[in-house]
Amino acid sequence: MLTKPDKLKLFTLMGSYPNAMALKEGKLSSDILDFDFADVKVSNTAFKPLVRDAKFDLAEVAIVTFLQAYIYGKPYVLIPATVVGRGQLHTIAYNPERGALKPSDLNGKTLGVRAYTQTTGVWVRGILAEDYGVDLSTIKWVTFEEGHIAEYDDPPNVRRAPEGKQLVQMLLDGELDAAIVGDKFPDPRLKPLIPDAETANRKWSESHGGVPINHMLVIREGLAKTRPDVVREVYRLFREAKEAAFAQSGAPALDPWRFGIEANRRSLEIVIDFALKQGLIPRRITVDELFSDTMRALG
Repeated sequence: MLTKPDKLKLFTLMGSYPNAMALKEGKLSSDILDFDFADVKVSNTAFKPLVRDAKFDLAEVAIVTFLQAYIYGKPYVLIPATVVGRGQLHTIAYNPERGALKPSDLNGKTLGVRAYTQTTGVWVRGILAEDYGVDLSTIKWVTFEEGHIAEYDDPPNVRRAPEGKQLVQMLLDGELDAAIVGDKFPDPRLKPLIPDAETANRKWSESHGGVPINHMLVIREGLAKTRPDVVREVYRLFREAKEAAFAQSGAPALDPWRFGIEANRRSLEIVIDFALKQGLIPRRITVDELFSDTMRALG
């Protein structure tokens, strides 16, 4: 499809998620904009150039990375549209060959996570502290990557793994007591720390305002100020792409891709609170200060 001369082309970072495929496959179109999707296989590998170099016009970004970007004045604004949301408690594992382990055993232990600033890690730590009685101040964290924001330094209870070490192997070898390993366990010997984690995820979401937010949309601050019509069109297109995904596979009982400030408010309040308590941001941010009048008008 040829781009009309008066159309705005947005260099866009977006994974190939079910709720984005109608856009990526050209099944939805606009009279005022086109998407130029970056050739990036795993979106989080591009979050660093997003927030350090302002590489993209429009992007998905992990919500904790955005909260830090907001604190440090990066030139992006949040659109109230969740493009990745999921339960979090199934992502933390331990090696049962080294003995049984439950959340109440974690105090004083050594845990691994890809990066301390990782949004999944922030959610898991916060829920472990609030719902499982884990004292986060006693946990020693081992990380394998720096955060996306250059200005941020990890707190004192976080150390980098020795060069050449791998998270899963350290967990199998007993150098880590547990680790946040992600959505799918990379080794069959690992076991979920939280029994029946999917039920725990559902119950948590039902009692805490919805499925935890992982990634939301952001757009260049300058574009948001000068082209509110483009913001509205992006919002419309992504909402229609979500509905197309639901039409194809059925809508889940709990919507992981919520649109609108109020639909996302409680989840944002919780992750802001977790980020503050864990030392990811230096002050409390209100949900309302994250959104401009243009975003509030989206409905």
